[in-house]
Amino acid sequence: MTHPSCLARARLLVVATLLLMASASSAQSCPPAAEQIAKAHGLESFGQVEAIRYTFNADFPSLKFKVTQHWIWEPKADRVTFEGVDKEGKPVKVTYVRSQLDSQPANVKAEVDPAFINGQYNLLFPFHACWDTAASVQDNGMQKLPIGKGSARQVVVKYPAEGGYTPGDTWELFVGPDNRVRELFFRHGGSAPPKIYKTPWADYRKAGPIVVALDRRGIADGKPGRIWFTDVAVKLTGSDAWMNAQ
Repeated sequence: MTHPSCLARARLLVVATLLLMASASSAQSCPPAAEQIAKAHGLESFGQVEAIRYTFNADFPSLKFKVTQHWIWEPKADRVTFEGVDKEGKPVKVTYVRSQLDSQPANVKAEVDPAFINGQYNLLFPFHACWDTAASVQDNGMQKLPIGKGSARQVVVKYPAEGGYTPGDTWELFVGPDNRVRELFFRHGGSAPPKIYKTPWADYRKAGPIVVALDRRGIADGKPGRIWFTDVAVKLTGSDAWMNAQ
């Protein structure tokens, strides 16, 4: 994983609370704007997903932060598999159950799990907008896009000032008529850089029943930065075959 001084950066875009399963009760309490976005990305079929595989890539030259992390998340078991390198560049591979995080080694608790939440939120945030009932959701109607020309409907998801890895984060989603995210304006609630990250969501693909945007080339505190995903695939319940995003 990253050097300790980069740990805050590794938490880039980490938000306050991770609600891993879309339960019936959370679906009932999901605000309409968030529900529309989540459904446009495949929320109603997420229960079919047994595992999600992806590689999280980030490159922010101004922050001297560059990372490639390989993940498998099994939502029903709440089990995570990580493959990458530690702060010294040595290979690391670990599998753990998040409900048993307290029993894991220090590096898993302090580095691996925050990095998992970071990448997973980036990939699947349209679902979290509905799952995370602690967050407030506000539909502001049509607003000017933060980067691109024109306007889109702005839905703001703001996390509480306490709790989670980086409380107080705000995700401003700009969605098109199809309720898919076109652009994101992220405001970091903590002190770690970048404080502001705005980016289009591009290269939409379908991985089994869910829809994900794989490329985010944006601006982090006024400097170019990019987050992108490769090797994205899902495995459905009852099947051993991976379905690649295409």
